Amino acid sequence: MKYINTYSKEIDVSQVALGCMRISQMTPAETEKYISTAIDLGYNYFDHADIYGGGECEKVFGKALALNKSLRDKIIIQTKCGIRKGMYDFSKEHIISSVENSLKNLGVEKIDVLLLHRPDLLMEPEEVAEAFDYLESSGKVGAFGVSNHSASQIELLKTAVKQDIKINQMQLSITNATMISSGANVNLQNRDGTNYDGYLRDYCRLNGITVQPWSPLQHGFISGTFLGNPDFAGLNEKLQQLAEKYGVTDTGIAIAWLLRLPDKMQPVVGSINLERLADIARAADIVLSKEDWYDIYLTAGYKLP
Repeated sequence: MKYINTYSKEIDVSQVALGCMRISQMTPAETEKYISTAIDLGYNYFDHADIYGGGECEKVFGKALALNKSLRDKIIIQTKCGIRKGMYDFSKEHIISSVENSLKNLGVEKIDVLLLHRPDLLMEPEEVAEAFDYLESSGKVGAFGVSNHSASQIELLKTAVKQDIKINQMQLSITNATMISSGANVNLQNRDGTNYDGYLRDYCRLNGITVQPWSPLQHGFISGTFLGNPDFAGLNEKLQQLAEKYGVTDTGIAIAWLLRLPDKMQPVVGSINLERLADIARAADIVLSKEDWYDIYLTAGYKLP
């Protein structure tokens, strides 16, 4: 497993993070094994959200930490807030109450990284700033970021928020790569040239923001994996060929494709299959050649002008 700096220059984090949205039905003992095994594989970054499992995911994770108190000092905990039933809410009151509830559920004194989940269309940057100031000064949150935000939305936040925005979690995979394809088709009137995010990839690199690709093995909006999917037969054949070449699995190649980007992105994988996590950890140490990276890109259906 490779390590990078994201929210702090002093703290090394695994270049692949683990998403915890599927652990709500696990027992605390099963979750403790999941965390411990992940640490042994090299993972140390765990991603939550207050809405995952209706809050149960954080609770199960917290009970697992209570079973083995040595785990807390070995991991980074990230959680997200801002989504409520039928709405998004970046009010000062909701951000603070959500964090305090997450702290209680997780059984910890501090959230290492807090992300604002999806843009609140009624956001007042000054309210967010007041919430962040309180959470930072009280020691309840160490660093801040966003999820699913465009470049201009981050700039709007920065008109009031004084803390650095260190993370932006965005959907990105081989088959959902508009963040990448738009950069190869600037000023061209074609599908791949459509820009949906204000050239967010360049913006994040220029501003020291780590992009965390979510659903890195999915196509569409949480609509299933492209791995083994007959609709992506050519891509799967290419992934299998390269898996044999590099001595890993097709899952590993799919993650390695994202890790090959010079941005130093941090994919978030949501699998609770320990064997798959081991496959991904091994793949995190390989570096695809430029030719192989572009072969995957073109096989996925993207065009180079």
